[in-house]
Amino acid sequence: METMSEFLTSLGVRVYESGQRRWPDAVKGRVVAETLLPGATVNAVAMKYGLRPNHLSEWRRQARDCKLVLPALAEATDFTPLVLVPAEDAPASEETRPLRSCEPVDIQFGGVSIRLDGAVPAARVAEIVRALEVEA
Repeated sequence: METMSEFLTSLGVRVYESGQRRWPDAVKGRVVAETLLPGATVNAVAMKYGLRPNHLSEWRRQARDCKLVLPALAEATDFTPLVLVPAEDAPASEETRPLRSCEPVDIQFGGVSIRLDGAVPAARVAEIVRALEVEA
């Protein structure tokens, strides 16, 4: 049976004799992406990789801040509808807020195509979509 150190080494994690680990950003991104799969929990994913849940939560924060790139998930779709939520219904806590995308956002409406930086606030994206709806 494979030990945790052998498992992590096979992923590209450098495990030192002291037990300290050096996680490449690509591996961190893959681990964080697993927490986004349906039914996954931070605790379960952390246990799988021998991490403390708060350590994995820090990596999730880095991903939210666009400091860690996540791979495309197998369940990802090519199209996701935009859902506008009134400000009073928006999640208030940091834990329930969805991760921000670091990738550009493409909006296509009729003959108009707009590409926005992934860091554009959701409120601004909503304003643009509403403006396009008025023009239609």
